[in-house]
Amino acid sequence: MKRNRGSANDHARRGRDKPWLWLILAMATILPLKAPAEEPIGQVKTQAGAVTVQRGGKILPLALGDHVYRSDTVSTAARSSVGITFADNSLMSLGPFSRLSLEQFRFDTTTHAGAFELSLRRGTMAVKSGQIVRQTPEAMRVRTPAALLGVRGTEFVVRADGAEQ
Repeated sequence: MKRNRGSANDHARRGRDKPWLWLILAMATILPLKAPAEEPIGQVKTQAGAVTVQRGGKILPLALGDHVYRSDTVSTAARSSVGITFADNSLMSLGPFSRLSLEQFRFDTTTHAGAFELSLRRGTMAVKSGQIVRQTPEAMRVRTPAALLGVRGTEFVVRADGAEQ
């Protein structure tokens, strides 16, 4: 026996009988998609003592193997230090009582072009620059409470005794 599947008008009428279905389809196309998670820009390779990261308004402990992201602020306590390797192979170490904001980091793995901006608010930092500086020497900048440094060399140490900003 042949089964009657209905006409095209029957199918259209059934779609109108379910307005919630149209609402769901409309919302799915209108609502923005969730933004992809931000990519890490570096990873903690050495850590001693109390090291924290301020991210998204929260202060979290930072441990060996953890990632850091653009806009993070890394802090060390007394008798503490941290070493971070960045995506361009830059190496950075912070000494005790340091506070560093990772303000900008862009790196193209193909061309090695990019920009790296840091703000050392207090403490000491030693850096061995990576591929960004090798490609574009003026692409790295370090701010301190007293100065803005345009980095053109490959290794440097900065100390900031400024008040907390």
